[in-house]
Amino acid sequence: MNIREILKLAPVIPVLTIERLEHAVPLARALSEGGLIVLEITLRTPVALPAIEMMRKALPRAIIGVGTLTRAADFAAAATAGAQFGVSPGLTPEIVAAASTVTFPLLPGVMTPTDLIAARAQGFTALKLFPAQQAGGVGMLKALGAPFPDVVFCPTGGITRASAPDFLALPNVACVGGSWVAPNDRIAAGDWEGIKALARDAAGLRRGG
Repeated sequence: MNIREILKLAPVIPVLTIERLEHAVPLARALSEGGLIVLEITLRTPVALPAIEMMRKALPRAIIGVGTLTRAADFAAAATAGAQFGVSPGLTPEIVAAASTVTFPLLPGVMTPTDLIAARAQGFTALKLFPAQQAGGVGMLKALGAPFPDVVFCPTGGITRASAPDFLALPNVACVGGSWVAPNDRIAAGDWEGIKALARDAAGLRRGG
């Protein structure tokens, strides 16, 4: 699947930081059963890569991606773990080169029109606006729509359940990234039913694009 196809699968991509490996599979199962089958696991903890591997094996119908790719070495490690897509907070020549060495597609982050032009010059037309709120949020995405009609976004960073519908209503927004569907306190408590309910609500959000 290419990155645009992946972004179309659900209106919200949960952005997950896994602190304990035993949480990985039940968390992924709760989100998937709630209707969110595309998950981004951030490389912010030592168990992130083994968590991806476990999720892939336990939930073959889910699409498990890796986030916070910032170095070339991250790509090789993510590929070995079985990641099905990658997300980076920005785009550098090193990241472009590393992305060409793996089979999974990349969703690179941009923050400004200059970033966008540079990413598009490298062949990327599905992008993550990051950090979305600090980059201008809905207003920035509206402004980018006219000069860049071929680009779609997955805005991530500071988006909440309350603000998500405003982003999803935009024609150039394919989906949003968010962590509200898997709050840390619910993960720590093992409240998988509560997380499933949050996922079900998020999966029902409408897209305007």
